[in-house]
Amino acid sequence: MNRIPLSTFLPEASRIVAGCMGLGGDWDNSPVSKDHRMQAHQFLDSALHSGINFFDHADIYTRGKAEQVFGEVLVQRPGLREKIYLQGKCGIRFAEGQVPNRYDFSRDWIVHSVENSLARLHTDYLDLLLLHRPDPLMAPEEVAEAFYQLHKAGKVNHFGVSNMNGHQIQYLQSFLHQPIVVNQLQMSLTHLDWLDEGVLVNQGQAVSFTPGTVEYCRSHNIQLQAWGCLSNGLFCGKDVQGESDAIRATADLVSGFSQALGVSREAIVLAWLMRHPAGIQPVIGTTNARRIKACAEVERIKLNREQWYQLYVSARGRMLP
Repeated sequence: MNRIPLSTFLPEASRIVAGCMGLGGDWDNSPVSKDHRMQAHQFLDSALHSGINFFDHADIYTRGKAEQVFGEVLVQRPGLREKIYLQGKCGIRFAEGQVPNRYDFSRDWIVHSVENSLARLHTDYLDLLLLHRPDPLMAPEEVAEAFYQLHKAGKVNHFGVSNMNGHQIQYLQSFLHQPIVVNQLQMSLTHLDWLDEGVLVNQGQAVSFTPGTVEYCRSHNIQLQAWGCLSNGLFCGKDVQGESDAIRATADLVSGFSQALGVSREAIVLAWLMRHPAGIQPVIGTTNARRIKACAEVERIKLNREQWYQLYVSARGRMLP
């Protein structure tokens, strides 16, 4: 596969990112079990054997247990940390008493969150730290202070954001010493606003995606990462009888391409994203060894323009203007 924008900063980073949200058990305060530890070992083995060396975490995943169990694996495998890339996220806080779930980009919370993540992961540094969701109360000067402090201390090498539009990134970047190198967005065959925004120009139709975000990231060498990229398995064998006509038709189309090209349906779904010239980096959320291997088959193919448009138009459920 071609180099991606992130190769400028992490030259050996894999095209696919393994998402770690499924590690550590349930989203409660129950302890990490022997089975959870075994799952983490198998997950890491499956990813590494499939050529994936990039792992995506967040401080909130299974309330910190995803980081904890991953860190326990690292302790048991000396030398592995230097062979992989770890990406963390912070900024979402759970409800406490009368205080609801909220976002927090304050300097103190960013630093506190990173230090806790490092402790759970049993590592001295993160290769990347992303701000998880935009905080309406963000003071960019405080974010700049936190990033500077973490970078100077060697605790974070690079920085990025998640779920931000181009205007928000541009504004935040104007306060930072370090470049924003990643923007992680929901992008998939079932979440098409990032594409429709561009093709519906001058059509009198609105979509829920801020114009120019993809273009801003491309022109500033910001890696677009796609979360939710497998659409919860809708096109990879899940029963879709109760779904819309567009979903059923697209599932059939994916299956047909899978058979014709001799790869998994997961590979077809990811190949559609990776065919885009922005060099999108999918973040796969599965911890299943078979599905991780199936996703890695994308390295063997590249969809042509006709195949790409067939999938796009089918998923839209209506013709292009």
